[in-house]
Amino acid sequence: MEITSKKENNTMIVSVQGRIDAVTAPAYENGMKEFLEKESLFILDFEKLEYISSAGLRVILATAKSLKAKSGKMVMANVTGTVREVFDISGFGAIFTMYDSIEAALAGME
Repeated sequence: MEITSKKENNTMIVSVQGRIDAVTAPAYENGMKEFLEKESLFILDFEKLEYISSAGLRVILATAKSLKAKSGKMVMANVTGTVREVFDISGFGAIFTMYDSIEAALAGME
């Protein structure tokens, strides 16, 4: 798993490549904790996310709860294929706002 980030329009765009599973979820969670210390608006770009397990869903939910506590906001972009199916089946598709592109997500953050 690889995490990259960039800031655009006061929003941190976090791109995840590879897999978020039981092995990589702790690294994802630690990376997000660092971002949460400084930022409160996030777009999670899952265009290159190939797989997510229940451990991955748990850390995403934990991130969302931490953000809510500090009046932050998190949306997702480019959630497709198998990853989208996992979100829909688990009910996470109804919990999180998802956009088809980074541009649409940025517009939705305003």
